[in-house]
Amino acid sequence: MAHRLRPVGREFASVAPVRLVFQREISAAPPAVFDALARDVTGWTDWFRAVTLARPLDGGAGREIRLLGGARFRETVLAAEEPEVYAYRVDVTNVPGARAMTEEWRLRPAGTGTRVRWTMAVDGLTPFRLALKAARPGLAASFRDAVTSLDRRLAD
Repeated sequence: MAHRLRPVGREFASVAPVRLVFQREISAAPPAVFDALARDVTGWTDWFRAVTLARPLDGGAGREIRLLGGARFRETVLAAEEPEVYAYRVDVTNVPGARAMTEEWRLRPAGTGTRVRWTMAVDGLTPFRLALKAARPGLAASFRDAVTSLDRRLAD
């Protein structure tokens, strides 16, 4: 059953009760990475294996995301500051126990490539927060695989 989450702003990424932060350097330049994140939303299914459906909503102001396992999210884009930041908030989800959630992608030049930093910021019931913390290794692997796949895709 889908439920509405508490609306939060960009600052939530730095103050949330649970923050999972992952980083990786890739060879693609920041503008290309930003385009893949913010402008080619439907392309997420090509490089982020956990994403089974991604489509822009409301003229790009929102997104619908579905993941392997059946999790669904309706999101609002909070920031699309080319080529440095892409952030969104989850407004509605079927994930039980979630109360508030944002994700932020920060892109910084690293030589001729990009340092990609993904922050998942959440609040929720205690079992949800504990489960998310326990999922850290799996989320780290998913992030690593996704940005590696994205880098290969952008090199083609």
